[in-house]
Amino acid sequence: MSPKSIVRELVGQILKGQGLLGEGQIQEALGAQRKHGGLIGQHLLALGSLKPDQLNLALAMQAGLEAVDLTREEPTDDAIERLDSGTAHAFGVLPLRMDGDTLVVAIADPMNVAVLEDLRFTTGGKVRGVLGDGELLRKLVTKCYGAETSLKDAIADAAKAGGEVNPEDAAASAPVVRLLNSILHRAIRDRASDVHFEVFPNELRIRYRVDGSLYEIEGPPAHLASALLARIKIMSDLDIAETKVPQDGRISLAIDGRPVDLRVATLPGISGEGAVLRILDRSAVSLELSALGLEKRDAADIRGLCKLPHGIVLVTGPTGSGKTTTLYAILSEINDPGTKIITVEDPVEYDIDGLVQVPINEDIGVGYSKVLRTVLRQDPDKILIGEIRDEDTAATAVEASLTGHTVFATVHTNDAPSAVTRLVDMGVEPFLITATLEAVIAQRLVRSVCQSCKDTYEPDEDLLRELGADASELKGARLSFGRGCAECFHTGYRGRTAIYEIMKMDRGLRDAIGAKASTAELRRLAISSGMRTLREAGIHRVLEGKTTIEEVIRETMGH
Repeated sequence: MSPKSIVRELVGQILKGQGLLGEGQIQEALGAQRKHGGLIGQHLLALGSLKPDQLNLALAMQAGLEAVDLTREEPTDDAIERLDSGTAHAFGVLPLRMDGDTLVVAIADPMNVAVLEDLRFTTGGKVRGVLGDGELLRKLVTKCYGAETSLKDAIADAAKAGGEVNPEDAAASAPVVRLLNSILHRAIRDRASDVHFEVFPNELRIRYRVDGSLYEIEGPPAHLASALLARIKIMSDLDIAETKVPQDGRISLAIDGRPVDLRVATLPGISGEGAVLRILDRSAVSLELSALGLEKRDAADIRGLCKLPHGIVLVTGPTGSGKTTTLYAILSEINDPGTKIITVEDPVEYDIDGLVQVPINEDIGVGYSKVLRTVLRQDPDKILIGEIRDEDTAATAVEASLTGHTVFATVHTNDAPSAVTRLVDMGVEPFLITATLEAVIAQRLVRSVCQSCKDTYEPDEDLLRELGADASELKGARLSFGRGCAECFHTGYRGRTAIYEIMKMDRGLRDAIGAKASTAELRRLAISSGMRTLREAGIHRVLEGKTTIEEVIRETMGH
């Protein structure tokens, strides 16, 4: 059988053909995959249907790669010398041997053969990949190369190459390539969601956004700015010569042996061109309702919304509040063979098995409203709209709901009742809102207390006074805070948790919307019907020891 035909064959069928799996085991794993996402191989391992070495062999066959046993393969000195320590650590690859003039390297993910192209660029020679066990591979990289090269060393090496007259030549130099890899590797290791490259007259500032807050790291010399930006553009297929117009692109690469997508946005400034890279690390985000940390009542409410036969469910909040993650988790809950789900997004952030995902491209006239009208002719059951931002999109969402579809979408408002006002401002008639809107979920992300340095205290009156009347249940309680340690960068916080305000429509709210009631009146009615505000949800998290009063005040100011 040719490698080309092997690549087309499904992993489950390869394993079945080898007599390692039965059809029942494959269907059980496929069911788990549809419900929870992820790769079928991981579900087969979790179900105990397969051993890791058996899965590795099947994945290698599917990708047309040779599978190797790293316990029996000793890396040769000439192979190790062909690749530097920083690249080996950052890419999660291990040079094994020279096969003529071709470097043979072990990789851990057969779906990530794109890393081989990066290695050909880095080494300037031929590279062939083989598949090895990921955990053992990482240990061998450390054994062969020692600990990872520090960012400081990478900066020093790149500074020597950054003096090239032509930024494109400097961008192609191995030290600059290693420096950018080191910056991205550290960002992902530190759980950053964004990397900012900011250019000033005498400084190149690099900052990571971790848990919603920005942290500055040691920056390279200012003369490396153009080389680093040129390297970013090369990787994202942007125009290197164009420095006066903002550009958007995307990078797919491997960090620590796992694939990561980066959304790139460049921005010309008076001191030079900067960029922000949004990190989309699928392995770091669990797109399941159970992983959102929902309280029981919120989980029950959202699961109830998943079962709606038609209607509109809106998720609202500021940029970076986790709206997309919540929507994906809802879709994962209802993702099964009997339900057709189509998403329309700008851009598609995560590739989810079982969903038909359509990207928006305004540059060529493929906008939300135009795509949605086409989607309605594809016989969907559930539709996700990345954002309702104009009258046409809102009208099409209403039309979809009225014709028997369930529509999930985001809008940008501060709280749940304000979403109704936003739809009216877009031109949606109140009677259509009452006929289609089923619920609005407002959310915020608050930083979680670091578990490694967690301590307790009793809050003083001044702190409670900031919360106003909402603080009564906190009096006399022992609350948690983080003292600060290396695990949390001495901030006292590590990770984030969501707080929710869920406004479910009832007769009183529908009558008020039809009567064009104010946002304040809608809020009063929703609270009287049992809605818990963002501030109240935050206080509950404080009582649980999950976050702090300061975080709740910061994220729910004015609520």
